[in-house]
Amino acid sequence: MTLLSGRPDIDQASTFGAGGTEPYAAALQEESAVLYLRRDTGHLPASAAMDAGRWSADADATDLDLLAGAIGPVLDIGCGPGRMVRAAMDLGLSAAGVDVSPTAVRIATAAGLAVFNRSVFAPMPLEGAWGTALLLDGNIGIGGDAGALLARCAELLAVDGSLVVEVSSDPDRDHAFEGTLEDAQGRRSDVFPWAEIGIVPLTARAAEVGLRVAQDWVRDGRWFARLVRR
Repeated sequence: MTLLSGRPDIDQASTFGAGGTEPYAAALQEESAVLYLRRDTGHLPASAAMDAGRWSADADATDLDLLAGAIGPVLDIGCGPGRMVRAAMDLGLSAAGVDVSPTAVRIATAAGLAVFNRSVFAPMPLEGAWGTALLLDGNIGIGGDAGALLARCAELLAVDGSLVVEVSSDPDRDHAFEGTLEDAQGRRSDVFPWAEIGIVPLTARAAEVGLRVAQDWVRDGRWFARLVRR
């Protein structure tokens, strides 16, 4: 992974949602689709299946629970078609999303949602004023450097803001790798940097950028953490 001032190089690196034939974009336009995250690593299983249809569906009870007590404005990082942006708005919160996929942004904006088509490492509106930021569905992996991403989120948050992160089900996992996305038709994306991290290393990385884990919990087989400033 190429780094620029400690951050993924947004001009050079391929990303989860953009690159090659982009099976991610195709999956977003189907009612149900499965994508496979192929890992270039000998330490983890070679691939992991992902239910891409869930990203385009309405927020479920577990998703809605993540917004309980949230303060606005809410920023969903790697928002896809915008299910969490819509869920936050339905709860009366001001909300927006950011995603590198033009297809995801087109779908979200067509639904009347505010979504920025850029990397989270690019300049953002409301720098230092977001009440809640979300990193769900594996998006802690964006850029392949969880520490750099957490540092960026700390920059985006208001002083009393919080960051909700979905972490690996393996509490000790801490692995960065080169990955590709592949769909059932065999279409494969360009290689992009990605990471997977569990609650133990997340806690340590958070402390390095001035954040702390205020709460962590498991619901419906998914593990989450809420981070606030130390």
